[in-house]
Amino acid sequence: MEKISEHYLLPVLEAILHQFPFRILGFHFDNGSEFVNHKVAEMLEGLLIEFMKSRASRSQDNALVEGKNGAVIRKHVGYGHIAAAHAEAVQKFYTAHFNPYLNYHRPCGFATTSFNARGKRTPYEKLASLPEAGQYLKPGETFAKLERMAVKMSDTECARKMGEAKAKLLRQFKLESPFPPAR
Repeated sequence: MEKISEHYLLPVLEAILHQFPFRILGFHFDNGSEFVNHKVAEMLEGLLIEFMKSRASRSQDNALVEGKNGAVIRKHVGYGHIAAAHAEAVQKFYTAHFNPYLNYHRPCGFATTSFNARGKRTPYEKLASLPEAGQYLKPGETFAKLERMAVKMSDTECARKMGEAKAKLLRQFKLESPFPPAR
């Protein structure tokens, strides 16, 4: 977001929620008061989304989020400061390249399932494998539509395109990723 305020947060939050093909049941914020405000709570309650926040002085409440930040976000975008003026470009990158890569092409480990020898599958594959999975989709969404998105390109091709878009974005910021590009 360009600035930390509800004026900037609400449109970003709406855009994020729109990207998911299934209904969101809960939304968890850390205990930062800059995000916990009545307008955000009203919006989430209006969508019948449970609004949760971490408990003060309980760092373990955010372990999953912080783990994902390190393993996913920082790995790809790095630790450097990105000026607020680039917020829109970052959001466009996430929407067009990064989120589709994560959801349809990046294998993830799931604690209780095994898909291949390494026990990995994509979040989309996991969703599709659930019994009566169609009940979790938003109205108007179908697995046929999601499958077309998943097979539009190979995992390798999607990762390559996402990497190219990321390199272009980072050059915009005059930053370099802490990881060398894949060869």
